[in-house]
Amino acid sequence: MEEVVIVGGGIAGLATAVALKKVGVRALVLERSEGLRDTGSALSLFPNAWHALDALGVSDKLTSLYTPFSKGYVTDVKTKAIQEVRYGASKGSGGEQRTVHRKMLLEVLAEELPPNTIRFCSKLTSIETQVEQGSSICILALEDGTVVKSKGSGAPVDSGRSAIRGVAVYPRGHGFNHEVQQFVDVSKRAGFIPLNDKEVYWFFACKAPPKGADIGGDPNLLLREVADNLAKDFPSVYLDIVGHSDLSTLTWAPLMFRYPWDVVLGNLTRANITVAGDAMHPMTPDLGQGGCLALEDAVVLGRHIGSSISKRGELETRHVGFALKSYVRERRWRAATLITASFLSGWVQQDGSSWWMKFLRDVVFYKFLLGRAVSASRYDCGKLC
Repeated sequence: MEEVVIVGGGIAGLATAVALKKVGVRALVLERSEGLRDTGSALSLFPNAWHALDALGVSDKLTSLYTPFSKGYVTDVKTKAIQEVRYGASKGSGGEQRTVHRKMLLEVLAEELPPNTIRFCSKLTSIETQVEQGSSICILALEDGTVVKSKGSGAPVDSGRSAIRGVAVYPRGHGFNHEVQQFVDVSKRAGFIPLNDKEVYWFFACKAPPKGADIGGDPNLLLREVADNLAKDFPSVYLDIVGHSDLSTLTWAPLMFRYPWDVVLGNLTRANITVAGDAMHPMTPDLGQGGCLALEDAVVLGRHIGSSISKRGELETRHVGFALKSYVRERRWRAATLITASFLSGWVQQDGSSWWMKFLRDVVFYKFLLGRAVSASRYDCGKLC
């Protein structure tokens, strides 16, 4: 019998498995796909994520591969006005930001796990709790008939926006500075940042779903929709990057989030079952905090479950429920706050063309509020023990 079963081999799932390994708890990860997920291409990791990766003991494997960035620029597509955005600490201060390949992050986490910890092609059909020999256990039924035993809120809503993401490849090098470049227009926002000397991560967010969504996100149609329609008035440098896209990296997805009051007031744990990552706090990507919070969750959850280990080194199931409640109590308000901040950040940057919305975006948000929002990324979730 596994001590902990984790459903989902995404960032939160693998990071939690690593955290549990560090505190001496055996875990099994059930992943429905055939291999590590690579949806999303890349993501930015802010200081709070690096603190969590430090606690997990894997940050050095990534910092050696990716260059930090400290500033960026926001260009108004219509007026051509440019605003500089500072992201904070200088190199070596422990407050760096880096954009990494999502799959590389997953591979680094997976390498920390013992063989056979991840069971691929595992589709969950039911989950319930039972009492065996006086202890509450979790029973998971898989599509192939396998039954796994483990000791041991409101649904997300559509934000009304969607995003296309991809990675551009320049075999001979792109020559861009390592800075974030964003472009804003009425109901549209786009941007790019180099991953390394030859690859550039880019995104395009808009209100109306692109045509590619109607046929399941065909990459060729997605690319044409961005270049020939949605972003046709955007700067040529952005269109050139889109044109260099590796089609296999193109994805489209609606931007989902959970109402913050569902996180604050909802039941996020039951008996010996809880949620983490997107299962707890799906949010729009406007502050780049979804993956960062998932890594925080893993460390906090691992720390609380680790407190349920007896002096003999065994997980005491009667204490697990209390540990999970403590974990949820610690995470609720931070998750709800960042869900709200991310949603409002996207709304103010992408919504409306009136003069007061432009004033709110260009003067109030970029000059005064964005820095405060980014300061939330300085949070340190602490150590595992």
